[in-house]
Amino acid sequence: MKKIALPLLLIVQALNSVYAQEQAPADKVTPKVEIKGSAAMDIRRNDTATKIVVTQEEILKNGDTSIGEVLKRLPGITLDGVQGRGGNIRMRGLGSGYTSIMLNGEPAPPGFSLDSLTPDMIERIEVMRAATAEFSTQAIAGGINIVLKKAISTAQTEIKAGLQSDNGQPGTSVNLQMSDRKGPWSYSIGGGFLYGDFDRPSRTITEATGSAPLLRRAEATSEGSFRNFNLAPRVNYAIKPGDVITSQSFIAVNRFRAHNTEQVTTVYGSEPQFSGLNQNIKADFELFRTDLSWARPLADGAKLDMKAGLNYNHRNVEAPNLQTGSLFERTREVTSESTDKGFTSTGKYSSPLIPGHALATGWDIGYSKRDEDRIQREQYLRAPAGTVPQNLDEVYSADVTRLAAYAQDEWNVTDRWSVYFGLRWEGVNVKSTGTDYGSIDNNSSVLSPLFQTLYKLGEKKKDQVRFGLTRTYKAPGVGDLIPRRFTSNNNSSTSPDSMGNPNLKPELAWGLDLAFEHYLGEGGGLLSASTYARRIEDITRRRVDLIDGVWVSRPVNAGTANTYGIELEAKLPLRSIMKEAPGVEMRANLTRSWSKLDTVPGPNNRLDQQVPVSGTVGADWKLDKLPLTLGGSYSYQGGGEVRISDRQFAYSAPKRALDLYGLWKFTPKAQLRLSASNMLHQDNLTQSSYIEATGKRSDTTITPTSVLFRAMLEMKL
Repeated sequence: MKKIALPLLLIVQALNSVYAQEQAPADKVTPKVEIKGSAAMDIRRNDTATKIVVTQEEILKNGDTSIGEVLKRLPGITLDGVQGRGGNIRMRGLGSGYTSIMLNGEPAPPGFSLDSLTPDMIERIEVMRAATAEFSTQAIAGGINIVLKKAISTAQTEIKAGLQSDNGQPGTSVNLQMSDRKGPWSYSIGGGFLYGDFDRPSRTITEATGSAPLLRRAEATSEGSFRNFNLAPRVNYAIKPGDVITSQSFIAVNRFRAHNTEQVTTVYGSEPQFSGLNQNIKADFELFRTDLSWARPLADGAKLDMKAGLNYNHRNVEAPNLQTGSLFERTREVTSESTDKGFTSTGKYSSPLIPGHALATGWDIGYSKRDEDRIQREQYLRAPAGTVPQNLDEVYSADVTRLAAYAQDEWNVTDRWSVYFGLRWEGVNVKSTGTDYGSIDNNSSVLSPLFQTLYKLGEKKKDQVRFGLTRTYKAPGVGDLIPRRFTSNNNSSTSPDSMGNPNLKPELAWGLDLAFEHYLGEGGGLLSASTYARRIEDITRRRVDLIDGVWVSRPVNAGTANTYGIELEAKLPLRSIMKEAPGVEMRANLTRSWSKLDTVPGPNNRLDQQVPVSGTVGADWKLDKLPLTLGGSYSYQGGGEVRISDRQFAYSAPKRALDLYGLWKFTPKAQLRLSASNMLHQDNLTQSSYIEATGKRSDTTITPTSVLFRAMLEMKL
């Protein structure tokens, strides 16, 4: 920490001196801060389709380095995994896969991770609670659209340099944004580099009751580093006003290195086959995406938007390890390499020919080819006679084709009432072949009718009601279809091998959404209450079975699930109700979700991974007499027991997180942002259990977390 703190203090002292010199003449006057409604709030208020828009200012204010940390503060959005380390995004408590993640309006390419993006590269985030025809209807829970920076108004250069400390391990980041305009040409280049070391211990307790009692304790460590680099260049050419050709690309390069160890101590009961692990991991990932779009005005106010893009990503992982036990000792080296290549094409024709209507039709085409191999080599240094190494050469390829066509109309019936109609057909075909399984040809298609309406109440139109009816679905992913087995070191009912299921069917859902919103006027305040319901057919869950003496986890279609919930949200700038109040904006949200799976006996037969309750309370205070903004948020994510099947159970402890930040403006072009996330550094606890013939077995994993400190110096040149 001393190495980080010393240069930081010197920077602060120097910039503070500059600020004192430039601001001294103006100290006698304290300007009155006027609060005005934001454009993002206006979009949310007037769009017939229910949508939350997060501006770049909101994205950046907490000093986050990942998009997941930004999203977790929004209503109904949570992250799985360990606090402070990102994770898969969930909407309305539903697990990953039920939320559509899009990049510039298109489904995220294979292998894409939100961690590849830095917040500085993003213009806005759109959270869509109900599906629309223009975007993919693979969005049972909703959709999140990440829009990269587009607006280029004036020439500017912005540099941000930061330091961080996580559990005593240092890290650094640098971000650069450049843009300029000359005649019909304009460009912007955004990029960033993030480096960090980590030290992440954990422990697992294995217990069994019944005729074969067991108690084991495992201590694990993971030490290493990561390096992330990304670049997003954009070039615009304006043929004439409204007629623009745009090229936008995104490049991400990630490097991950880790040294993992594990030591298992058996207190009583049978010892595992392997009680010691010493493993090195080397993972390299590269992603490239580029597209060319043309927005062309046509006669009579019509418009044609077309886009074509290419995707490429490559991943290479090497994981040699040494496993030891009382009777066994072996080396196992696993190398895995995968490549995804594909293209996309989208188009939208919109026409205002009928007054009061916004008619649009379009297409959405995507193709991706995945090649992957996994090579496993084992050598026993010590083992009972007759033990044979398990050497594997697993190679497979998969082709995924997606076709979609849609039509939609937004009709302003009156100045108070607007209606949205949409119809989208979307089909997905997955073909795959592998060295250890036969060919797979899986087809799924859905015709989705969509309806949303907005009605504004009262003379001032501060109150409004929304209603939506949608048909959505979730197609099985490539990994869930391929029957290729991934083996665990010590196979058991709570640590099984895993494989796919080529007979999976898509999950189909009908959804209802109802909301009431009250806007507080010019200050941008909001009070909102919404409720939703989804009926999901052919729900997919992972089932554990004993097959030929080996425990295996596979995805299966398991009947019908009903899920419903309520969401409450409040944004309250104090000056919207008291003109002389300090410049504080309060915000809070709460989501409560329920679900029930009809093929699993109760109690707690809710959807696996569903978060039953989540909420955030936060505040931002912009001081009038000092160039200082302070803020923070407290988030809660509920847990509890889930009954996955008649024999499987899972449990997770509730998660609590406190994040704080401060922003000091030295000059209009230089500012310092300090932040501390996961201030409570609560241990993460999860448990998986299985009722075997001899009794109940459970694995409980406890992962300590740490506070992440960041300091970011931001300068505009």
